[in-house]
Amino acid sequence: MNKVFPQGENDYTAAGPKAHPGGEAGCGPLCCSCRRACLSASLLFLLATLATLIALVTILGLPSRTPGVQACITLTNRTGFLCHDQRSCIPARGVCDGIRTCTQGEDEDESLCRDVPQSLPRFLVAHCGDPASWIYSDQKCDGTNNCGDCSDELSPVTVCPPCGPGWWHCPSTFFKYCDCIPRRLCRDHVQHCSDWSDEYACPGP
Repeated sequence: MNKVFPQGENDYTAAGPKAHPGGEAGCGPLCCSCRRACLSASLLFLLATLATLIALVTILGLPSRTPGVQACITLTNRTGFLCHDQRSCIPARGVCDGIRTCTQGEDEDESLCRDVPQSLPRFLVAHCGDPASWIYSDQKCDGTNNCGDCSDELSPVTVCPPCGPGWWHCPSTFFKYCDCIPRRLCRDHVQHCSDWSDEYACPGP
């Protein structure tokens, strides 16, 4: 004969606690509401944190492993390569020359030197009259025939300022020079200019 429990007595059966409508076993409506509120608050906090991080990355940018490659002006007023210390400015021709000049050696990085001159920044490269030939940008207008055809010193490929105070303007007979020779070569009893002006007109150094 089945035993009947009176209405209003403990809501327990032989199988265990009886679930209340709208809640888990052993959890009243108020308890479950608190749990849901806590979960919602935690989720909102995580979303707010994530949004803040995204905003900071957008504003400040991702941290870079190494500073970007930058140009600078050397003490001789030539184009140079700025080292990552933001203080040392080495001549353009010092990049990828096999010697680590910057403190951290970034002037010889694989990313710069793997396919010279294509891998070099544009500010480090100057092109000669022959498209297949190139020189470092600080070798342009330095008085020396670096391209081999004087296109780095003479127009129409390159427009350079007049000869400086330490130079004498003349059509040179030396392959090393173009239209200026060092004044130290004047009056040395050797012809360096095709018009002999280095021996008769040049006042010397």
